[in-house]
Amino acid sequence: MKEKNKEKNLKKNIAAMFELPKDIMLNLPYVSIIGNEEILLQNHKGLIEYSKNVVRIKTTIGIFTANGEDLYISKMTNEYINILGKIKNCGY
Repeated sequence: MKEKNKEKNLKKNIAAMFELPKDIMLNLPYVSIIGNEEILLQNHKGLIEYSKNVVRIKTTIGIFTANGEDLYISKMTNEYINILGKIKNCGY
């Protein structure tokens, strides 16, 4: 466990030193929300649940959940998931 923390701290320091994006260096999820109509989640680890009221996505820091109405995935790749619909709330 200490080795993982050392590695993570080293990556954080390198990212800060070279002004590199933390999400890329540390493989962290990056979430963009546009109003209550669209979510773009990058660096995901896979889809867990998908219905028109709930979308749950695995990430390196936990499960990201979007709740709403008429939700649908407009595009999904290995890098990102784009969710559209009437978003009521979302988070970890």
